[in-house]
Order: sequence, then C-alpha cells, then structure tokens
Amino acid sequence: MKVILQQDVKGQGKKGELKEVSDGYARNFLFPKKLAVEATADNINTMKLQEKAKQAQIAKEKAEAKENAEKLKECTVKISAKAGSNGKLFGAVTSKEISDALAAQFNIEIEKNKIVQAEPIKTYGSFEVKVKLGHEISATLKVMVVEG
Repeated sequence: MKVILQQDVKGQGKKGELKEVSDGYARNFLFPKKLAVEATADNINTMKLQEKAKQAQIAKEKAEAKENAEKLKECTVKISAKAGSNGKLFGAVTSKEISDALAAQFNIEIEKNKIVQAEPIKTYGSFEVKVKLGHEISATLKVMVVEG
C-alpha cells in the first residue's frame, strides 16, 4: 500500500515522502497514530502543492537574506559604552546590543543569535562581526564602539 508520511517515521522515511508499506503496518500502526495517510490522487496532489509552497517560501527567504546582506555591507553601527581610565569597557558589547542598535539606527531587524562574535568586544574602536542570515548566506557588519 502506498502512503504519504505526515511525520518522520523511524525506519521508514521523512515527513512528506511517498512510501510503499505493507497493508497491516499502514492500517494498524501508521493510520491510527496519524503518522501517514493513504496515497490517493487528492492526497498526492495536496502533497505536491505543499512542496511547491515550501520551495517558494525558501526562495523568498533566500532573496530576503541576500537583500539584508547587501544592506549590512553599507552599515556601520555606532554603540556608545562607558569605560575605565585604561580604555577597557565595563563589561562587553553583546550581540543583543548590536542587534538593538542596528534596529534603532538602520531599521534592520536581525536576531541576536544570528550575530557571531569571534571574541567579545571590550575596548573602543572599530570591529567587524559576522552575521549569519540563513540559507548559507552571511554578511559582515561594521561596529564602532565610541565613548558614551
């Protein structure tokens, strides 16, 4: 019997796959637990439409990520911080502060967990941080820490 998996099933396959399984396995295990549906013409058509919609969503997200990468190349985020007499900051500039400053100064929303700092920023000056935008697209953001 051909079935379309509704969820990942260990030993069978991933969600959305069309699989050939025995009748008993389908009727006694997959159908009662709502892990699969029978592969009728309607269900196969629905699966194809969902796959097409998913591909369109991925393409849209990639385009958005590329657009943000181009915007970030031109941005220099200024963050003011307080420091001691030797120029070391009281604490460090966090990715949340960078994300908030980016939203306030350039109106670009980037989640703080997408900002990757090689090492914490603990002094005044200019720094470059990497921003992972998803779908293997990343950008470099310039951050300038000034006395505040």
